[in-house]
Amino acid sequence: MANIKSAKKKAKQSIKHKTANTQQKSKMRTYIKKTRTLTEEGKLDEAKELLKTAYSVLDKAAKTNLIHKNKAARLKSKLAAELSKKSKA
Repeated sequence: MANIKSAKKKAKQSIKHKTANTQQKSKMRTYIKKTRTLTEEGKLDEAKELLKTAYSVLDKAAKTNLIHKNKAARLKSKLAAELSKKSKA
């Protein structure tokens, strides 16, 4: 355990940050999975609505450096392509 006051504070902060990051990452994964599930089930209208929310969550994750901006772009592109492919079929 840290002895210096600033080190104690940093330890507390890192726990808070880890919790927040875990929650945000979990939310991100949940929206991706929900969107993919709805797309696979053929519920395209619901999937399109959820896709907008997923985009927002991914952008926020990239903005806070939780994930790299290129990864966010790649995931958004992949989700859109899956939805587009399903809607054309």
